[in-house]
Amino acid sequence: MSASNVLILCWLGLAALSTLTVVLGSAGSTLRIAAGVLAVALVKAWLISDGFMELRHAPPAWRLLLLGWPLAMASGILLALLG
Repeated sequence: MSASNVLILCWLGLAALSTLTVVLGSAGSTLRIAAGVLAVALVKAWLISDGFMELRHAPPAWRLLLLGWPLAMASGILLALLG
């Protein structure tokens, strides 16, 4: 698969996930929906780092750092919503 095809697929995935975020956001205000929105955000962060930034070829430490931050933020938000 060529690099331009990968980028197009990443873009389509991000567009679909953004639409899903809007649909979830307009569905109501529960902890389960908030967790869903945060899960979609984590998938989007993974698509951006591995797809657009091409970190799928980078050392594992860089990938862990770039995906660890959104995971830490989503965990913090969920903990704040629980408390």
